[in-house]
Amino acid sequence: MNNDFTFKIKSISLDENYHPSNSTRITTNFANLARGESRQENLRNALKMIDNNFNALATWDNPTGDRYSVELEIVSVDMNIENDGQAFPSIEVLKTNIIDHKTNERIEGIVGNNFSSYVRDYDFSVLLLDHNKGQSTFSIPDNFGELHGKLFQHFINSNVYKQHFKKLPVICLSVSDNKTYQRTENQHPILGYEYQPNESSLTEQYFKKMGLQVRYFMPPNSVAPLAFYFFGDLLNDYSNLELISTISTMETFQKIYRPEIYNANAVAGQRYQPNLKNADHSLTQIVYDREERSRLAIEQGKFAEEHFIKPYQTVLEQWSANYA
Repeated sequence: MNNDFTFKIKSISLDENYHPSNSTRITTNFANLARGESRQENLRNALKMIDNNFNALATWDNPTGDRYSVELEIVSVDMNIENDGQAFPSIEVLKTNIIDHKTNERIEGIVGNNFSSYVRDYDFSVLLLDHNKGQSTFSIPDNFGELHGKLFQHFINSNVYKQHFKKLPVICLSVSDNKTYQRTENQHPILGYEYQPNESSLTEQYFKKMGLQVRYFMPPNSVAPLAFYFFGDLLNDYSNLELISTISTMETFQKIYRPEIYNANAVAGQRYQPNLKNADHSLTQIVYDREERSRLAIEQGKFAEEHFIKPYQTVLEQWSANYA
């Protein structure tokens, strides 16, 4: 039964000339930036911010603060079902590569970083909303996230993944604005102080079904913790430069997308409650359309329902039930 799903990986550079492809989820951070009148300036500014962030963290043997730059690849994963020639765009992630201008070396970074998936849009923006329509108390449907989690793990364990990437992915997201985070004594030289949430979030539970665990760290120079989702041992499986490539990339997107949290003028303290209504923050020079993003998540969820969930429902249910 497992042979019914095959994956195909393609990648494209995320640079100032990037144009989103038709199959890219437009709600993805980088795709949203690459549209409209300011598209080229947006991308140029965002990429410059990433390089500056990287050099601010990789300070050793870097006296002029310009030793490194980051190259980004958008990795798109198409899934082929039942070998019927119909490819469905299942997952999109970012891959970082580090250029060391001192040694002229190109160092592989981390795959993952940003994570987007049409099936996740379906789960959160269609299934969850429909399930709670007209209900007085919020609840989660049975088996919520099961199929998505199994498909993701199937991809990570596939030969295609192993041929393309040496290490397992790390996905970096923003903290949840309805949780409280407590700073611990644990401090890592690159990831910074570890924080612990007061309770598990729905996102945490969803990613757990994908096989990922989570830890929260606030890197040096940052004003709020980031959520790092990973397999294995986050602190020992990746080099300092690999970790810096993820932090510098994803914190830049969060500063643009959630300035109230990640571009706040006050640094998170011992006990931290993220607040999306925080007025005391600075805006980046980058235009980002948040309202459009929310609306498109629903459209993309419906696309997944129409082109993937409904036509292959029986196959998917059987496959999911048999997946070990």
